[in-house]
Amino acid sequence: MSKYTLNVNGQVRTVDVASDTPMLWVLRDALGLVGTKYGCGIGECGACTIHLDGTPTRACQTQVSSVGRKSVTTIEGLDPAGKHPLQKAWCELDVPQCGYCQAGQLMTAAALLKSNPHPNDAEIDRAMGGNLCRCASYYRIRSGIKRAAELASGHTPVEGGSR
Repeated sequence: MSKYTLNVNGQVRTVDVASDTPMLWVLRDALGLVGTKYGCGIGECGACTIHLDGTPTRACQTQVSSVGRKSVTTIEGLDPAGKHPLQKAWCELDVPQCGYCQAGQLMTAAALLKSNPHPNDAEIDRAMGGNLCRCASYYRIRSGIKRAAELASGHTPVEGGSR
């Protein structure tokens, strides 16, 4: 076991874990941050997506020893008050069905909107392509991302307006 000091959601946290422990288990088991989900365990589904210095990263495939001084952001750190435009849009449009993949979807979408505040459908599909949804809510996820872009820019369409 080794001690690691991590910057998680803006707080310095220390964990005592094996160097090859995946960040998924550091977050869930050592730090009690259970919003990051275990999906496939091989980095293919995206349910475990977190940000390392703002870059979407698969927590199941990222060893704690590789994180170093990078800033770690989980779904709990996106906006603890639920005021992030994506969180608002997800609620407004009832985006999730079962919800299992949604933390990873939101984290990937947050990185997309940070780099491209007004993505088109093709850009959304390309960015979100690595995140699988068992319920096939892809159209609703795309609508949620577009709505979040509107909310972030201060645009609130009238009822019945297009999304």
